[in-house]
Amino acid sequence: MSAPSRIERRSIDVVPDAERHGSPLSQFTLWFGANMQITAMVDGALAVVFGADALWAIVGLLIGNIAGGVVMALHSAQGPRLGLPQMISSRAQFGVYGAIVPLVLVVLLYLGFAATGTVLAGQAINEIVNVDAPAVGIIVFGLLTGIVAILGYRYIHMLGRVATVVGILGFTYLAIMLVTQYDVGALLGVIPFDGATFLLAISLGAAWQLTYGPYVADYSRYLPRHTSESVTFHSTLWGSVLGSQWSMTLGALIAAIPAAAGGSFLDQQVGFLGQLSGGAVAAIAIYLVIVVGKLTVNCLNAYGGFMCMLTTVTSMTRASRVSRAGRVAFIVGFLLASVLIALLASANFLDNFRQFMLALLMVFTPWSAINLIDYYLISRERVDVPALYDPDGRYGRWNVVALVSYAVGVLVQIPFMAQSLYTGPVTEALGGADISWLVGLAVTAAVYYPWARRTTDVPAEMTYPPGTLAAEADVR
Repeated sequence: MSAPSRIERRSIDVVPDAERHGSPLSQFTLWFGANMQITAMVDGALAVVFGADALWAIVGLLIGNIAGGVVMALHSAQGPRLGLPQMISSRAQFGVYGAIVPLVLVVLLYLGFAATGTVLAGQAINEIVNVDAPAVGIIVFGLLTGIVAILGYRYIHMLGRVATVVGILGFTYLAIMLVTQYDVGALLGVIPFDGATFLLAISLGAAWQLTYGPYVADYSRYLPRHTSESVTFHSTLWGSVLGSQWSMTLGALIAAIPAAAGGSFLDQQVGFLGQLSGGAVAAIAIYLVIVVGKLTVNCLNAYGGFMCMLTTVTSMTRASRVSRAGRVAFIVGFLLASVLIALLASANFLDNFRQFMLALLMVFTPWSAINLIDYYLISRERVDVPALYDPDGRYGRWNVVALVSYAVGVLVQIPFMAQSLYTGPVTEALGGADISWLVGLAVTAAVYYPWARRTTDVPAEMTYPPGTLAAEADVR
């Protein structure tokens, strides 16, 4: 982009070599900053609330974060080579129209996460300005998210760098306050090891990372095309894992504090952190930390949601890009919906809505399995990019192999689910342990890989649209 202050020009089209920029370090700071946030703390706290000892909860969360982070980072590594948003590339597996199936559910999920995040950040904004009306903080936060998401890629990465610094300072301070106010050592090793709750902690960590899969490459696609896949992978993996694990560890320790404190955090997450900080000026600083962390991840949700919506619509229109006015309209529409949900949500509705969103996590693992197996093992990083925009091209309208494998991968998880809306019979037999994501990955891979190997029309080499490569554009 020639002018950094301008709204991002690219959307679902390939980023030409002449516009590539940045380094893998930007992936680390973005994902580290996006995970240094209050919702990740709540995710870690849930592992303890569900019965795990704080020590085993922390270990389980770490295993889950690494396992899910590996899957997520493998998607990120596709970005520099393809130069495409993540869900556009999934047309190579599902077909140009078939990719709409997981896209619709992905948009719903990001809409839900954006809405719940807006509620928490709105509470922090209200604490800062000392206003009781929830609508004030919610609307202000929605406007902040809209500005950054509309400006686009550069500004989202800039916010990630700010969130990394702010998060390190704020969460280090909270950790110091936690250690000085409570006997943290006495919180560890209190409850004997329990396999079911340990597996649940692993699932909480893994599911957290897997939710980033459908849009993680959106933020690596501007890197120079020949950027090392290994470096991109590790920058994304460790940025996301270290940020989320730090936040979840704090959440697990806080939840293990005797009922008066731990329960207070779960009832009023924002208010409790303000009290833990010591109140007054320190509390305002922590509220700002909460806002910056939530703003970073909410911009990812809005930007990713916009990309998914655009991918869905353009599959029918055959467009390969969208105007800036169209870009703004999609993002504003997404954010208006999320803000409206946040404004209308009662406490009970919000809890139910979160559970519905968590239940939708089962749509991520089969999609990830199909996308990664095709890209790395079947197509071997060879994609006919122009055909991704043509329903009559190589990838066709609907790919039955991928769609059937996807359906099998989703359905097979149902007996293994452990949600408040539904608990599967296998989960009950396992004492409440949720291993649905593992089952979804394994079964989908087992069905898709041998079938797709026989049927996939793999291009002989990577194919880009004319004028995309630097050599063709005569800029080298």
